[in-house]
Amino acid sequence: MKIGGAHTILRAVTNPLQIKSLVRSAWYVATSAALAACSHKSETLTPEPTAPLPTAGIAAQQVAVLPLTLVAAEDSLHWEALLGERRAALAKSDSIIGTLLKTRAPEVNWVPPDELRRAARRAPGIAPAPDQIGTAILFHPTKERPEMVPDPLRSELRTLAALVGGGRYALVPAGLTFRRAITMGGGPGSVGAQHAAPLPHAVATAELTVVLVDVRMGRVGFRTVARGEGDDPWIALTRAVKNLTPGLP
Repeated sequence: MKIGGAHTILRAVTNPLQIKSLVRSAWYVATSAALAACSHKSETLTPEPTAPLPTAGIAAQQVAVLPLTLVAAEDSLHWEALLGERRAALAKSDSIIGTLLKTRAPEVNWVPPDELRRAARRAPGIAPAPDQIGTAILFHPTKERPEMVPDPLRSELRTLAALVGGGRYALVPAGLTFRRAITMGGGPGSVGAQHAAPLPHAVATAELTVVLVDVRMGRVGFRTVARGEGDDPWIALTRAVKNLTPGLP
């Protein structure tokens, strides 16, 4: 690290011990500043709580539910056998998401991924295959306010929505990740210790990024990350989706 005016200061000091002391002090100042910045950064990375789906605003409306295209798990979970077959894992995730949405938010007319696929097959060359469009691009939010959906995804969502009845909104599960859940301290459930330890039975946290898109405006109207824990991916995902519709068992 360069320190402005350091050469001028050092030329004015004739005692080598004073030079060493001055350099050491500068190093301490720089290190303290770096540690303070890291501490501030870790505080900003605290996950935000899951925001409930705004079902009151879309009640009685038709909302297309896009299929999931992105699923991943930390290597430390060793869930290769459970998630190794990508197509099967995506299909089971879609089934859990769709079933829970219909049972827990029946006031919305949800259009499931299978219906979108049938509509796309009836219009070859016009509608894209729902499983092959780039919905995962919405996994990470952009800095835009309001957040806009880029093309060609924007036009593809509009086309699919039109083919199944012309609804204005589409619910996009933009990505599903599984991370090893941790608890602070040396043992399960302990609080206040300095180190994090894995929970027993390889308990994981499912993190499902959900985006509600206004397909006419091409704008993201709602975004959240639903989280849920479990000792297998499907229990964790079920709890995550339930957190989108709180207040029910």
